[in-house]
Amino acid sequence: MPRTPADEALIAGRWRRGAGAPADTVDPATGRVLATVHAVTAEEVAEAAEGAARAAADPRWRELLPHERARLLYRVAALIEEDAEELAALQTADTGKALAETRALVASAAGTFRYTAAALETAEEAITPARGAYVTLSVHEPIGVVGAVNPWNSPVASDAQKLAPALAGGNAVLLKPAEWTPLVSLALGRLVSRALGELGLPPGLLSVLPGRGSVVGDAIVRDPRVGKVTFTGGTTTGRAIAHAAAEKLMPVSLELGGKSPTVVLADADVELALAGVMFGVFSSSGQSCVAGSRLFVARELYADFVGELVERVRKLRVGPGTDPDTQVAPLVHHAHRDAVAGYVDRARAEGARVLCGGAAPEGPAYADGAYYLPTVLDGLPNSARTCQEEIFGPVLVALPFADEDDLVAQANDSVYGLACGIWTRDHRAARRIARRVDAGTVWVNTYKQFSISTPFGGTKDSGLGREKGRDGIRSYQRQKSLYWGTAETPLPWAH
Repeated sequence: MPRTPADEALIAGRWRRGAGAPADTVDPATGRVLATVHAVTAEEVAEAAEGAARAAADPRWRELLPHERARLLYRVAALIEEDAEELAALQTADTGKALAETRALVASAAGTFRYTAAALETAEEAITPARGAYVTLSVHEPIGVVGAVNPWNSPVASDAQKLAPALAGGNAVLLKPAEWTPLVSLALGRLVSRALGELGLPPGLLSVLPGRGSVVGDAIVRDPRVGKVTFTGGTTTGRAIAHAAAEKLMPVSLELGGKSPTVVLADADVELALAGVMFGVFSSSGQSCVAGSRLFVARELYADFVGELVERVRKLRVGPGTDPDTQVAPLVHHAHRDAVAGYVDRARAEGARVLCGGAAPEGPAYADGAYYLPTVLDGLPNSARTCQEEIFGPVLVALPFADEDDLVAQANDSVYGLACGIWTRDHRAARRIARRVDAGTVWVNTYKQFSISTPFGGTKDSGLGREKGRDGIRSYQRQKSLYWGTAETPLPWAH
């Protein structure tokens, strides 16, 4: 699905070709070049930031009441739904994901805009308890210009999670899509641009700026007009952004990596747990920050459970995202597939047993794509690099545990703290373990279920701050306190 030069970047409300280097975006299923997109330069980022600052201060936007800003979000939601099939097909082509998944992600994006609009319509300021002869109010105002830097694994949903609350908060946004998957972010940018035009709002409220993170992302983070950065991606990049933000005394939200434990207790519903464990790590081909990539099974159940799991994993259907029968689609890029394969080779060197997978599938149907078989490993201690580092692919490592204390110690022996899954019939044990495990989200007898109304984020090296929920809008605003004097007599120094 090639793009014309005018569609390659949205800079301060105007579509044009970026002045930076060209980069091909490739269909991971076939290796075919979909489009060549020119990156923007650091100078064009500065131009976009200046346009965003003007748009954020424009009375047409700055003076809108919250329920009037909500009209923009409702309109974007409607436009996403109108173009849902095209957006899903575009994301499948660009990321390789199964079409069923990209349809769900597009529906999620529309739902995010609609929920955020409703939350904005009902948002309340507070009259705080008075402690003297005055009335006190706590109010919230826009930050101004927000930088949003997103990953390649679920662009349309990730974009919506940042754009909707940032716009709801009254800001302008500089959106940087991932270099490997810019097309659906650009398509979403066109829909937002259309909605801005229909409502007579400043076009500079959104810029979509493709390019390398080391150039475009860095320029966004360091621009003096950018008052907040929200980032989803790797921990190393997130830490660099946090350092730059500290120099500016600028707030950031960072949704970073994970090495999430999924736990099967001895009393678990085995059928439910088998399906949940597979879905938790092999859906999205493992390219998910919350992938349940460390499997802990009660020692007395371990051999039977892992043996049955391996038999079922071998039967998962690997294929292109456009095939409705596909369960494990190609990875996003050939370079990423090779990185995942390198991790499995390292696991072998560490002494892992490869119970299934461990290679690219063979045959002409797979020859040109970035495919990798769903893989199950065991035989490693939790301290091994394979059990500690995020692989971001269809690779599961299985480990036994002796009792609850042993389980919690192993699960928490990680720099990450993003998610956890627990499979058990014992609700008391589920609650105890859920509270003891270091994770921002815990699923019990389910996995990878998400609600826009429920906050999401991690601890430790998995990030800072939270997205989603009613407070998601407040994270893109500054709180201000107002005092109204009510005393009949002047202040002591009035004379």
